[in-house]
Amino acid sequence: MTDSHCFDTSRLDALFAPRSIAVVGASDQASKIGGIPLDYLLRFGYGGALYAVNPRASRVQGLPAHERLAAIGAPVDLAIVAVPQSQVAGVLEDAAAARVQSMVLFSSGYAETGSDGTAAQQALARRAQEAGIRLIGPNCLGFMRPGHQVYATFSPAPGGGLVRPGRIGMVSQSGAFGAYAYSLARERGLGLSLWATTGNEADVQLADGLAWLAQDPETDVIMAYMEGCRDGPRLRAALALAQERGKPVVMCKVGTSALGAAAAASHTASLAGNDAVYDAVFRRYGVLRAHSITDFFALAASAYIARAPKGRSIGLFTVSGGVGAMMADDASAAGLEVAPLSDAAQRQLREWVPFAAPRNPVDITGQVTNDMTLLERSARLMLADRQFDSWLGFFAAGGLSDAFWPVLQSLVQTLRTHHPDTLLAVSTLCPPERRDALEALGCLVFADPGAAIRCIGALARLHETPQALPAMADAGSALHLPAGTLSEQRSMALLAEAGVPVVPHRLVRTAAEAAQAAQEMGGRIALKVCSDAIAHKSDVGGVALNL
Repeated sequence: MTDSHCFDTSRLDALFAPRSIAVVGASDQASKIGGIPLDYLLRFGYGGALYAVNPRASRVQGLPAHERLAAIGAPVDLAIVAVPQSQVAGVLEDAAAARVQSMVLFSSGYAETGSDGTAAQQALARRAQEAGIRLIGPNCLGFMRPGHQVYATFSPAPGGGLVRPGRIGMVSQSGAFGAYAYSLARERGLGLSLWATTGNEADVQLADGLAWLAQDPETDVIMAYMEGCRDGPRLRAALALAQERGKPVVMCKVGTSALGAAAAASHTASLAGNDAVYDAVFRRYGVLRAHSITDFFALAASAYIARAPKGRSIGLFTVSGGVGAMMADDASAAGLEVAPLSDAAQRQLREWVPFAAPRNPVDITGQVTNDMTLLERSARLMLADRQFDSWLGFFAAGGLSDAFWPVLQSLVQTLRTHHPDTLLAVSTLCPPERRDALEALGCLVFADPGAAIRCIGALARLHETPQALPAMADAGSALHLPAGTLSEQRSMALLAEAGVPVVPHRLVRTAAEAAQAAQEMGGRIALKVCSDAIAHKSDVGGVALNL
């Protein structure tokens, strides 16, 4: 499988966009696992055909109860299966006979329990594939599509309030984390196109969810929580597809330590692997990696609200000199360029405020309290002078002030009008409705300026990734390493073949060749002996530097 591999996700439409749903193991009690999804589908207004399957009842939650799937006598796109593990095989045979298209399997007791469970899961996957049934799970919390009122889950999260429909898709290998993230998205005001948990991934993997969202016209940004991966080429192909479609992927990948990797493996039997490999793959495909839950949501919201900046230059504006210094440090750590304003612009700022710090960060001080026109004048001067790719303003608690709020709103509107290609962000405390108003203008809003800069730095890398990193060798084909110690030149050749960047170098055999190579390469060079038999060159005087 190569990066250009095209996923056929059409068969997942019956799973994620079902026209008919049957709940197997349906319960009349809305608090039970078999009752929760049926209650949600009825209560939240699912518009497709809905069936209850329970051989020991005549009616369930007001619906006629069917003895089994094959007794329904109508097409079923999705079967939500909420029965004990001992009954799953029989339900699967019934689903095959009824020509069910897809299945959500809540049941646990499979690969997460050990070798016997792994064997049972493999048999389950084989039978589902033979029957043409796409299976999500087992040991999963299911999925939701808020805009289509599909609630194939027993998570309690929707019971506490529904997330609004939107254009951010979320896929999680962990059900508990997914439920937590659903609630956080609701509180943050993020709208979701899909929320899905994949559990043990007997069939449908995280990569399949990513690929489906990459091709979903209702999704613009993709969030993913990952513990491990069983199929590297499949994951890379999904990330490549999202990159080709211009859909940012925000990834929260756990298991960076040996302890965390062991915990992930015990949870859903995921293969955590070497985190450095995952990190390299994420960088190759422009994935925005989040190392905290806060950054996970901040990056997703930022990628949805604003276009990525075209470069790394940033203008920093502050009403606090101390915070300005902190922002400069954070910008440097994020790889952003904080270039000073021109001498002419600095002179103008000092004419307005003699005690201002006019370089960049620009500290206009608390003088704005006396003259609020300084905000717009100073910000427009900065952007006219340097045409920064991004601009961040720190306004402390100004967003809470009724007197300051119209000034801040006018500032963002003016900057957006005159500098439409600049990513705008403000750091201020403000109520949710004011944050929403600024975000509607395409301006990022943060309480913490450090978080703002981390997000801007991550977004700035999106435009760089395809050109800055070479294509990686196909993970499906292993490199054949010669036996024994290799010379530095042969080692570099193998690394380059695998897509790993190496320093410029030449293999020479005479003094004349060395002189010519040095002239062509330019600058100072290092000269090293090249031999398979010499592992430690400096020990034999085989290294000369700064020539």
